[in-house]
Amino acid sequence: MVRHASLFSQLVALFHRGHFFNTVFRHQAERYAKGFSSWDHFVAMLFCQLAQAKSLREICGGLSCCLGKLRHVGVKKAPNKSTLSYANAHRPWQMYRDLFYQTLDVCKMGGPGRHRFRFKNKLLSLDSSTISLCLSLFPWAKFRRTKGAVKLHLLLDHDGYLPTYAYISNGKKHDVTIARKIALSPHSIVAMDRGYNDYRLYAYWTESQIYFVTRLKSNADYTVLEERQPPFNRNILADELVQFNGHYARKNCPHTLRKVTVWDNEQERQIVLLTNHLEFGATTISAIYKDRWEIESFFKALKQNLKVKTFVGTSENALYIQIWTALIAMLLIKYLKFKSRFNWSLSNLVAFLRWNLFTYRDLWEWIDKPFDVLPGTAQSVQYPLPFKGIGQHQLKMGT
Repeated sequence: MVRHASLFSQLVALFHRGHFFNTVFRHQAERYAKGFSSWDHFVAMLFCQLAQAKSLREICGGLSCCLGKLRHVGVKKAPNKSTLSYANAHRPWQMYRDLFYQTLDVCKMGGPGRHRFRFKNKLLSLDSSTISLCLSLFPWAKFRRTKGAVKLHLLLDHDGYLPTYAYISNGKKHDVTIARKIALSPHSIVAMDRGYNDYRLYAYWTESQIYFVTRLKSNADYTVLEERQPPFNRNILADELVQFNGHYARKNCPHTLRKVTVWDNEQERQIVLLTNHLEFGATTISAIYKDRWEIESFFKALKQNLKVKTFVGTSENALYIQIWTALIAMLLIKYLKFKSRFNWSLSNLVAFLRWNLFTYRDLWEWIDKPFDVLPGTAQSVQYPLPFKGIGQHQLKMGT
């Protein structure tokens, strides 16, 4: 007797159907729909991510062979390739963006509470990743003369390492342009690399009581105002208060900043950090920047485990839908990892989930005990010999 729906059905059931249809109505996604609903479209694209389907044929074929197991999610008919392709090209991708933020709210309620540092400030990381595209297939995404690309900009919250802000732009847009659009709360701390170097942005954040930790440009012109005593037996080489000397640098950022020089033992080099936080210890500033590597790990996991490098559609709308669906799938996987008592790695959880998408087990029991066999599922059956009186040696010889 089957007591549970498939794991995929239970994952889809985590989405509130009422909120979903409110989002559909707000974006008028059903305005020109003829039989293929937005819900069926979302289930198909989520299946593309979790099952790692490589083409429209694999999505439609995979749903067709499992159609009887999709009744619990409200899908009655698998789409045709042309129907799914048309929906990807014309259904508004903004609906999937709003669905991402709705899923994020659910994950925040079930995720871990705080980051690993002692301070109570909100810790964030800001970075972008370039997704390369074939210019002949994606002519709208022109990046270089013979190369196409889009950029995925993320703001990662270190409370559970969840992306709290995402933005997809063309490959030519500068990272600082996106950083100016992000609304940050006062007293939060943002860790970022040198790509976000902008003195006017530093001044705005300092005046808004928003702290940042970044790398200092190698050719920066500054004056040392105060030298602080670095901590003993640490990798801190220098701790100084500085002010920029250049005319435009002084005009755009007249505030006193802090320069912390750190020795990297692994790569045997100096790392010069710049921050506007003057109270934390130099070791804490160094640890904040080191924890920024988590956003690099997030991009790596997203590209290796989900479908954001090969696409099932070539239009801009189809590409945006697939990327936003990948981010939604990543939130689901993170949520399962938070709830599980099993020591999952992210890649193993994605792989095991792909192999068991249509297994009939309780989802929350499965993520805790994935290797347990349910009672009655594996029984040893002894079959009698076909004829009595035949010896074992005769049966082996075929006589």
